[in-house]
Amino acid sequence: MGKQADSATFIVSVKKMENATWQGQIVWADENRKQHFRSLLEMLRLMDGALTTGELGDEEPEE
Repeated sequence: MGKQADSATFIVSVKKMENATWQGQIVWADENRKQHFRSLLEMLRLMDGALTTGELGDEEPEE
């Protein structure tokens, strides 16, 4: 099992709202990782995954 983080810093950028939910990008500032999300629920799952497993999801390649 992965270790659980005590705290983390996320930067959320909401690009638009469609179908009564947010779409945008989340950046895990502590690890400099970013991922797009298509709903508020997906964003929360990405945050939870980052805190419980240390993974933000299928991350975009760093440029």
